[in-house]
Amino acid sequence: MPNPSAPLPHLPSGPLKTSLLLGSGLLIGLGFGCRSDEVSHFRVPKEAPFAQSGPRPAMPPMPMGERTGDTANGPDVPPPPAPTAALKWSLPKGWSEQPGGGAMRFATFKAPYAGRLEATVVVLPGPAGGELANVNRWRGQIGLAPMDEAGLAKAREVLKTKAGALNVYDFTSEGQVKSRLVAGYISTPDGSTWFLKLSGDAAPVGKAKPDFMTILGSARLD
Repeated sequence: MPNPSAPLPHLPSGPLKTSLLLGSGLLIGLGFGCRSDEVSHFRVPKEAPFAQSGPRPAMPPMPMGERTGDTANGPDVPPPPAPTAALKWSLPKGWSEQPGGGAMRFATFKAPYAGRLEATVVVLPGPAGGELANVNRWRGQIGLAPMDEAGLAKAREVLKTKAGALNVYDFTSEGQVKSRLVAGYISTPDGSTWFLKLSGDAAPVGKAKPDFMTILGSARLD
């Protein structure tokens, strides 16, 4: 590309001189045009890492449901309000009771039978998600599929107690090693929902069930 700053050579006079001057001007203009099309390069500093402003969004609340003393959600889970109409019961010979044991566990029963066996009482304010949802959660704990309202009604056994109608469910898992649970479900006049549940291996639960049914049948209000 021609250098526009270089001196022009000696040109002849007359028309030939005029033609040469016009041609040189055209070349100079093209030279400046070429320079205007050159690409310029710039160094752009890297952006600083993104910093999140403000507090992180809170995790969605955990759904309300029966808890049996686990601490999976941390020790800061507040206990439910104390029921105003406490449920009472009578224990068969050889059984004992311990209070609490978890964020929502009201009591724990100790049965005089060997093997994997647990008996608990949980109380929650309000309907606690409804009877069908709670029964299906129990079924899920032993690997059974959920049921619908028709199946719930078929599986329900109703005990008439001094505290009112107490619904009882008895489920046994499938497979070679079987688990079993027997659970009582009752709502008290203050709106609380009570769950009395016996669970563990099928054999010890079967041995303890008659006594546990006696406990459920003795339910009364304080």
